Amino acid sequence: MIINGEKIELKELKFMDYIKEKNLKMEFIALELNGEVISRDKFETLLLKENDKAEIVSFVGGG
Repeated sequence: MIINGEKIELKELKFMDYIKEKNLKMEFIALELNGEVISRDKFETLLLKENDKAEIVSFVGGG
C-alpha cells in the first residue's frame, strides 16, 4: 500500500492504528482512498489493503 507517497509493505493495516501511530487527530484529517474521499464515520472500521493508495490531508488553522 502507499500512504502519502510512502510505500508500506503490509498486507493489511487498520486505518485507526496508522492514525494513532502518526499522532494525527481524527477531527483534523481527510482521507482519499483509491481516488475516493472516505467519510469520517468509516475510519474506525476501515482496513487498508496491499494495493491501496491513500492520501491523508491534515487541516491546520491559522490567521
